[in-house]
Amino acid sequence: MSAGDSASNVSRKVFVDTVILALAVGGESPHRAACRRILDGAANGEMELHLSAEALQELLFHRLRRGSRADAVAVVREVRAACVVHAFDEAVTDQMVDLVERSPIGGRDAVHAATALEAGFTEIVSLDRDFDQVPGLTRREPAYA
Repeated sequence: MSAGDSASNVSRKVFVDTVILALAVGGESPHRAACRRILDGAANGEMELHLSAEALQELLFHRLRRGSRADAVAVVREVRAACVVHAFDEAVTDQMVDLVERSPIGGRDAVHAATALEAGFTEIVSLDRDFDQVPGLTRREPAYA
C-alpha cells in the first residue's frame, strides 16, 4: 500500500514511530504485546498504519544488526506490505528543519514528526517522549493506540 492508496473499510488511521515496529517484530519487551497488536491490526485491516520512509530504513538497520540479512529483508517487506509509507520529500524536509529549529526534537525523530504533520496527522504512536515536545503533534502510548 502506498501513501496514495485508500482502504475504504478501515476506520482508523494511525501514524507510528519506528520503535513500535521494532518492538512488534523484535524480542521480549514489556511493550511487545501492545506493539504487536498494532501491527496485527494493520495486517487484519482493522487499522491503517502510516509511517515515514525513514522508519523502514531504521527498521532495516535495526534488524540487520540483530539477525540475518534474509530475515531483515523479510521483516521489512512484511511491514511494508501492511503500512502506508510516506515519502521523504521537500515538504517533509522543510518541516523537519522547522521542527528542529523550534523544538528540542532531533534528526530522525524530526523526520517522523514532519512526515506525520505533512500527512495531516495530529497524533503519533510512540514510546519516545521526545515527540511530546513537537508542536501540533500528540504522542500516544502503544497500549492506547
